[in-house]
Amino acid sequence: MLPIVLAAVSAIAFGTADFSGGKASRHAHPIAVTVVSQLLSLPLLLVLVLVVPGRPLPLDLAWGLLAGVAGAAGVMLLYRALATGVMAVVAPVTAITAAVVPIVAGLLLAHSPGTLALGGAGLAVVAIALVSLGERGGAGRLSGRVIGTALAAGLLFGIFFALLGQADESAGMWPVLAVRVSSIAFGLALVARTGARLGLGRRVLGWAAAAGLLDSAANALFLAAAGRGHLSVVAAIASLYPASTVLLALAVDRERLRPVQLAGLGFAAAALVLASV
Repeated sequence: MLPIVLAAVSAIAFGTADFSGGKASRHAHPIAVTVVSQLLSLPLLLVLVLVVPGRPLPLDLAWGLLAGVAGAAGVMLLYRALATGVMAVVAPVTAITAAVVPIVAGLLLAHSPGTLALGGAGLAVVAIALVSLGERGGAGRLSGRVIGTALAAGLLFGIFFALLGQADESAGMWPVLAVRVSSIAFGLALVARTGARLGLGRRVLGWAAAAGLLDSAANALFLAAAGRGHLSVVAAIASLYPASTVLLALAVDRERLRPVQLAGLGFAAAALVLASV
């Protein structure tokens, strides 16, 4: 039960971080928001490393470093897809792909978690698709290239979950710190290449700080969940993050939920019940 709870809380944190990062990116370059948010999260990660006991092996740190590059690259591709395509299509394609990759990896690398738990994981994938379906329309143009970018972003997010899930529980929070080190290095390289400015206004800085802190907390929760539960189920539950993003958009931005999104939230609740059996 504990791994499911940790994964569910990580999904809430991931979704809230995405919402905060999205708010900041409306007024600043997405790459700058990503890098600054991650830099601001370093103090939290240092505290977690000191508070949570752990003795990482070089392999544990390697998993974290690789996961950080995959995660950062996924964020960049996701922003590109959202900027050029139709969000109602890009979001579910990315989220579903991100959930499916670690589910397959978990089944290949570990024993089966059981029929009910797998059913919960599958239901979580359905919930992700439904919750992510926002209002149709807009100026975005759907093309094979946009779908390919969304699939690539989801693949990288799925690889992130799968790689980070390989770190041993005895490593503590060191793999999460390794994630942040490599993702910041990757982001700074992109800043140097694109010429994006890292200076953010006070209001944008607040949203960026919230995004970075929540994302790091979500990574830590996911690592704790993956170390105690089956990767296939834990990753599917963690990938329910669009649910919290939709609820925040409803509460803060006064967006309206479509009936299909309400159904998705119901499927998400059912998924949590089945996965915890």
